[in-house]
Amino acid sequence: MKLSVKWSRLDELSGLQWYRIAKARESIFVVEQQCIYQETDEMDPVSWHLEMTIDDQFAAYVRVVEPGIKYKQPSIGRVMVIEQFRSKNIGRELMNEAIRFTEQQYPKMGIKIGAQVYLQKFYQSLGFETVSEPYDEDGILHLDMIKPATC
Repeated sequence: MKLSVKWSRLDELSGLQWYRIAKARESIFVVEQQCIYQETDEMDPVSWHLEMTIDDQFAAYVRVVEPGIKYKQPSIGRVMVIEQFRSKNIGRELMNEAIRFTEQQYPKMGIKIGAQVYLQKFYQSLGFETVSEPYDEDGILHLDMIKPATC
């Protein structure tokens, strides 16, 4: 199993790459999770986009929003693993890469996420601390979580 990662800005992605990302995000966040909302948004142009492939097949994705756009801190979001790759347990590798990249790009700022409640323990295992009560976002309970800045 050959796992590869590629970080890009929106304007660096080809039309076909962006189509594949947008279609997968819509498939998971709108159709699978049954949330009707505008999935692509104004944060996409000011984000870093990570495509993770396994043996050259698109397997997972995450975006990092610059600090000062969504939160004061940089933010990791739209974390997803394509259904056929979920049994490979790559979610932790995806998040570890996203954390590594974010801390490198935006040192000493910490990272804030809006996490689905059912994933709270997973994100805690990656160093995130819960900083809010649960709240409804598009019909799914979420929590704000922060990973404190490293030295």
